[in-house]
Amino acid sequence: MNTFTAITFVIIAILLLDYIVERGLAFLNARHVKTALPEPLKDLYNADEYAKQQDYFKENQRFGLFTASFSLVLILLMFVFGGFAFVDSLAHQLSGIELLVSVLFFGILFFANDLVGIPFELYSQFVIEEKYGFNKATAKVFIGDKLKGWLLGALIGGGLIALIATIYELTASYFWLLAWIVIAAFSVFINMFYSQLIVPLFNKQTPLEQGELRDEIQKFADEVGFNLKNIFVIDGSKRSTKANAYFSGLGAKKRIVLYDTLINDLSTKEIVAVLAHEIGHYKKKHSLLALAMSLVNSLIMLFILGYFLDSNALSQAFGIEQAAFHINLLAFGILYTPVSVVLSLLMYLVSRRNEYQADAYAASFGLGEDLISGLKKLSVKSLSNLQPHPAYVFFYYSHPTLLQRMDALRNLKK
Repeated sequence: MNTFTAITFVIIAILLLDYIVERGLAFLNARHVKTALPEPLKDLYNADEYAKQQDYFKENQRFGLFTASFSLVLILLMFVFGGFAFVDSLAHQLSGIELLVSVLFFGILFFANDLVGIPFELYSQFVIEEKYGFNKATAKVFIGDKLKGWLLGALIGGGLIALIATIYELTASYFWLLAWIVIAAFSVFINMFYSQLIVPLFNKQTPLEQGELRDEIQKFADEVGFNLKNIFVIDGSKRSTKANAYFSGLGAKKRIVLYDTLINDLSTKEIVAVLAHEIGHYKKKHSLLALAMSLVNSLIMLFILGYFLDSNALSQAFGIEQAAFHINLLAFGILYTPVSVVLSLLMYLVSRRNEYQADAYAASFGLGEDLISGLKKLSVKSLSNLQPHPAYVFFYYSHPTLLQRMDALRNLKK
């Protein structure tokens, strides 16, 4: 059984506070749901469909409470029974090289946590999502995704941890700066090549075939001076009926990706409106702003982290006597939670502002009503909660609510 230190109690207090805030906001969100929709949204559902949406929301709320509570109990048990010290000891038994110990420590935690989470994933995918008609994944797809995820986690996650640990061993004084350069380079690389390198491992992407939809998309792109050569369709329907579209890449590597479900659910004009919104993000450099904010966040975190990596006190909070890179990194990650929450709130505020701007961009070309129509269909298709609590939106939503976006678009028209 672990001997608790003052820092152990601080870490546990942060974990408990995070759980209480998260569950409190979820409770407010659940209580905020009303039996009747506001007037602008009444045409979205009939009585039976709205009852189905409410059931889906409530079932996910209950499941979220159970999974969050289970995770909290599990990590508290790890502290009480010295679980982290045991994993550290196991990593040392597998390798006497300190660099590999760090990789093995996080690898064991990641793999064990993922194994424990599999029953919850199966229930979510094959019970809840299946019950409400969303799931299209087979057992073969689920297992394939899991194996590929583990492989990517080992290669990318393990490689980054090994590289960052090596930097710390070579130069602790400039660790924060060199580690940030590595993370920044990796972030830019992933932003540019995610669709080309990662997505094909899980989904098939094919160029959008010639026809009315491609012609209308190209026509709009030409009208607004957006150099668009790469329009792809992704087979999202192999996993879910939910629809989506996204913009990825930088510079010459930029591409627009449409889910096949989106093409099936929306009209040509609605799809063009959704893509006009995505092009609006590009024109207003929102993707670059998000990347820059993320990198500044990483720089702040690494700068502070540099002062704690040689602390014996942090490792002792996890039952390890001497400072260890991997233990202190884990401890700092939890202790940094309050700062991370504040920075996340700022990023969400900027993100919601950006969504309004991208909507306004689409509306400036007369696509406001088509965008509203498309957003309504997407919300209905995914059984979205149409009346979230304002506090829940403030803490967790990167997008404004459907009603907020509709009001903003129609105010622009006025």
